[in-house]
Amino acid sequence: MADQVAAMCEQLIKAVNVIMDAETSHIYRLEALKFCEEFKETNSFCVPCGVQLADKSQPAVVRHFGLQILEHVIKFRWNNMQQQEKVQLKECAMQLLSKGTRSILEEESHIKDVLSRIIVEMIKREWPQHWPDMLKEMEALTSEGEAQTELVMLILLRLAEDVITFQTLPSQRRRDIQQTLTQNMESIFSFLMAILHLNVEDYRKLKGSQEHELAHCRVAVATLNTLAGYIDWVSLVYITTGNCQLLEMLCLLLSEPELQLEAAECLLIAISRKGKLEDRKPFMLLFDDVAIHYILSAAQAVEVVERRYIFLKRLCQVLCALGGQLCSLVGSDVEVDVPANLNKYIEALLAFTTHSSQFLKSSTLATWGALFRHETLSKEAVVVEMAIKYLRASMTNLVKTGFPSRDDNPSCHHSRVDFDSDEDFNTFFNSFRAQQGEVVRSACRIVPLEAFQIAAEWLQYQIASPIDMGDATSKTAEGLCSILSPSVVQWDAMTVFMECMTTQIFKSLEEEKLPIDQSMELLQAVLNYDTKDPLILSCVLTNISALFPFVIHRPHFLPQVLYKLFSAITFDVAQDNKAPRTRAVKNVRRHACSSIIKICRDYSQFILPCFDMFYNHVKKLFTSDATLTHMEKCSLMESLVLISNQFKDFAKQKAFLDELMAPVVTEWTSDEMRHVLWDPATFLSFVGADQVVTEQSTDTDTAGLNRGRLSFCLYAMLGVVKRAHWPADLEEAKAGGFVVSYTSAGTPIYRNPCTAQFLVMLPNLLALIRYTCGSTLCLTQHLLSTYDSPVYRTNLERMQGFFNMLYDNCFHVLGNAGMSLQQEFYTIERLAEEIAGSVFVSLDHVPDHRLRPMIHILVCLCLVLSCPPEYYDSLLCPLLGPLFAYMQLNVKWQVINQRTSINQVTQEMLEEQLVRLLTREVLDFLTATNKEEIDEEDMMMDSVQSSLPAQPTAELTELGKCLMKHENIYMSLLTLSFTSLSWKDTTNCHRTASIVCWTLLRQVVGGNLLPEAVTWFYTSVLRSLQVHGQHEVCNSTLTQLAMLIYENLRPRYMELKAVMTQIPNISVEALDQYDHRLMDPNAQKVGEKKRKDQFKKLIAGTVGKALCQQFRKEVHIRNLPSLFKKPKSDKDILKTEAIGLAALFSPDNDL
Repeated sequence: MADQVAAMCEQLIKAVNVIMDAETSHIYRLEALKFCEEFKETNSFCVPCGVQLADKSQPAVVRHFGLQILEHVIKFRWNNMQQQEKVQLKECAMQLLSKGTRSILEEESHIKDVLSRIIVEMIKREWPQHWPDMLKEMEALTSEGEAQTELVMLILLRLAEDVITFQTLPSQRRRDIQQTLTQNMESIFSFLMAILHLNVEDYRKLKGSQEHELAHCRVAVATLNTLAGYIDWVSLVYITTGNCQLLEMLCLLLSEPELQLEAAECLLIAISRKGKLEDRKPFMLLFDDVAIHYILSAAQAVEVVERRYIFLKRLCQVLCALGGQLCSLVGSDVEVDVPANLNKYIEALLAFTTHSSQFLKSSTLATWGALFRHETLSKEAVVVEMAIKYLRASMTNLVKTGFPSRDDNPSCHHSRVDFDSDEDFNTFFNSFRAQQGEVVRSACRIVPLEAFQIAAEWLQYQIASPIDMGDATSKTAEGLCSILSPSVVQWDAMTVFMECMTTQIFKSLEEEKLPIDQSMELLQAVLNYDTKDPLILSCVLTNISALFPFVIHRPHFLPQVLYKLFSAITFDVAQDNKAPRTRAVKNVRRHACSSIIKICRDYSQFILPCFDMFYNHVKKLFTSDATLTHMEKCSLMESLVLISNQFKDFAKQKAFLDELMAPVVTEWTSDEMRHVLWDPATFLSFVGADQVVTEQSTDTDTAGLNRGRLSFCLYAMLGVVKRAHWPADLEEAKAGGFVVSYTSAGTPIYRNPCTAQFLVMLPNLLALIRYTCGSTLCLTQHLLSTYDSPVYRTNLERMQGFFNMLYDNCFHVLGNAGMSLQQEFYTIERLAEEIAGSVFVSLDHVPDHRLRPMIHILVCLCLVLSCPPEYYDSLLCPLLGPLFAYMQLNVKWQVINQRTSINQVTQEMLEEQLVRLLTREVLDFLTATNKEEIDEEDMMMDSVQSSLPAQPTAELTELGKCLMKHENIYMSLLTLSFTSLSWKDTTNCHRTASIVCWTLLRQVVGGNLLPEAVTWFYTSVLRSLQVHGQHEVCNSTLTQLAMLIYENLRPRYMELKAVMTQIPNISVEALDQYDHRLMDPNAQKVGEKKRKDQFKKLIAGTVGKALCQQFRKEVHIRNLPSLFKKPKSDKDILKTEAIGLAALFSPDNDL
């Protein structure tokens, strides 16, 4: 036998060398791999060969393969081995631990890893029942040297990971091992602490003796890593025992460069623990001088070396976790006092906040926010003082610097470690700044006047400072800044700070305490500031908007503000108006328009006295400034409509709107426009879509002007329909003539002053929709540039953009008409036929990304959410029936599922995502149509709610009940919802199964469904389990749905049992028992949970596996005799005599 083993080992060594040799051909490597795998699977010499190959005299790759053979035997042959063979293998493995490794510094890490795996695999199968002394044997091994001690640490760590973290065992084995670990946790922790203490002491003593020092350091690191694996889940008692001895030792180790990272990670895991507040109270000891001193000392003089920088991140997280414990404990029921040296802790936190690393700054934000919002701590003098310091620090932190590609700031060095590219940094900083804004607002709540003073000083400084363009000037205009210029980033940061401060100061201070005079001085300085740089002017406009709420108290400033905004609307840097505007200039003009709209929306009553001046200025701009774009003109018209809502007089407002919209109505209803919009060929010629694209042609041609005319009409129509409204107060609406009658329920019926214009323009709008739905082209997106460049577009891109704009605006107009006009819109004669003949006439030609806005804007907003119930039958049912019939998206999903090509991957991924988004939009619509009160919690039922109640109580909406009366619509809804369960979209599957399917199906449970239909519904659910069953949340939801269908329909449909019998590996006997309990009213009933578990086992054969699991060899670990089985009582209480309450509590009763 020895000769056979030696010969086989020789062949295996050759095979391993062939596999690992880079020069080996592919065929030889495959043959060698096949030989090795067949040996592991079938050969009876696996154990002796594995032990021989694992000898430390062999090369590392050979030893690793030998140990892999032993691991394979344990994982896949253990259940078939004789007891003697198991004992022999265990002794061989323990001998390898004791004598089979080289010294701790020489041994390869992958050898240590596989050796620890071997031991852990045996522990998972035999401990504690058949290997009760395992822990003692591990402890004894540590006395044999540093190498053995490190291996023991690796074994204990991997055991905790497999049992607790990854849970790679059957539930009973996991429970046995976890309970045994818990029972022995005191001795395990004492053992780990002793090993750590001993090796740290030896490490310190032997500093300078390179080899011995590193050996003890290696053991200490392994022990800390093992502690980290246990600290996360053990009882807090073991962490805080001995007056937090463990935490104290970890704090001390922060001063050891070779151990500080692992110590910080252990400390972080410990302090981040949740649990009872009473158990966490000892963590407050870390606020003592000693612990804070060690944390502060460790943070000093940290250079950007990767390991040290990682340590600094962990240390920052430790401080933040400590702050989380502080906020939880102070002010709670456990009566924890504010720490005496809270100032030292906050100073340490501020040190990280002012560090040059942007990542470290961002890590502290959540803690600052918690401190500033805390009911008790925010009132402490230390925190109030620190809030001011934080606000001053944020003046630096809000500045967008630190791009990895640049070297103009100390943070750039750290950014090169943290971010792969400028795009990554840009994404991070946008999120970082948003979080900073929240914290700045919280700090402003504590010190509002001081925050105002800081903002005022910063704004005055920026106004007084000369513009610094830096080295990143604009590529298109001399003397202008880019978005990376020093002045721009400073103005940008200051603007963010100003917005945060002003939004909070009005909430925090009473009116008489507001700094009105100082704010007016600031506003005057901003209004007087004149700049020709568009990027800086954009910041100036934001500051004007931020300070505008103060103008309410000084109305005489209003004309100056409006004139400043009007001048920005016509802003341009080039004298020649024919030159293309840069993106920055366009943004300034749009910014000014948005600011005016916002002011008119929020302060329309305040601006009303200036309406005539406003209107006259707008008319003057329209006639004198030819450079105004159509969107800018429509924005000004929108602002006027918002102010006109304050007339609160129907006749006056209607007269104004008639005057305002007269040119638009005339243009839109002209004979020329009607001829264009009602004839496809004329329309295409009118907009230039029938012309050959030539880039030499300019956009001042007739077709370009025609497209502008159409755009202006649509923008104007949208602005008026969207903004014109009646007074919110019923009495004011009645007095102004807006209320025409009341419904039978007593709800007032209003009239909108823009209805007349809309009704006149509606026929041509529907005609336009009819011919644009099928003509929509996809507009390519421009890449973002950090530099400012003219918005040059090809003629093809202009045409695509035009059609996209037409498509979106048409649906926005219709969608807003439903919400704004309400009864007046839904009573339009033949509205359903008109919409069906225009919107739904060319659905086959509309791409997926254009169907989404149609469903969301038009159908959801206009038809479903705004339509009064009395028009459901006449309007919605005729429209929604054909739409739901069309929206059977099965063909699209079949195309996606059948794709096998590897070409055009990006395009196919994009198409799949679009189909997925469209599917969710459709199902959201279906859900909103049929289920009552869909709130955010219903929409996000993931791991929080993994199963449904036995009988869901979701009720249909009134619209849903109306749709149920139409069999064709109802069957379309059922077909769509049940078919969608099998589409490869887990989010859609979960939501549809939990919210929609049973809500719809239960309506006809008592009806006369065809057996084929019932079978199809049930098999659809089982089919979706095949697709999505590997996902726990979907599995639970689909199982619940299948159970509901089976239990409610099985008594009437024998076909369901026939479906069940076709499930692979189903137990017919168990199925018969389940059926018997279900069908026989006299059968013994079982509890809900037990019934659900039984049903889950019945349909387990339908559950599909994830792709990564389908070809994986199963590992089977047998359960051992239970350690903790409760002994059964010998006495049968039911057969004994009746026991009264008095006898039950009698001391003589031994029940």
